[in-house]
Amino acid sequence: MEDDAEFPGNIPPSFDRVGDMIKKSETQGFNPGLVVLLLVGGLLLTFLVGNYILYSLAQKTLPPRKKKPVSKKKMKRERLKQGVSAPGE
Repeated sequence: MEDDAEFPGNIPPSFDRVGDMIKKSETQGFNPGLVVLLLVGGLLLTFLVGNYILYSLAQKTLPPRKKKPVSKKKMKRERLKQGVSAPGE
């Protein structure tokens, strides 16, 4: 089958328009969705790194937490569980 229709450069017009659209889209610049994604990702990464730095700094500088005092009743109960008799019994 021989080509009856002659197109300039042997490219049909419909495919020629697609090529023009590809060239135009390349010259538009950055994809806005990608810019937003990178911006949000960068902010999230900065937030997480900052929190880690503050946490590690606080672990070095702050004194350890004081434990709550254990009541005498709980101490007596623990001693009985371990098999040690409470004093005075």
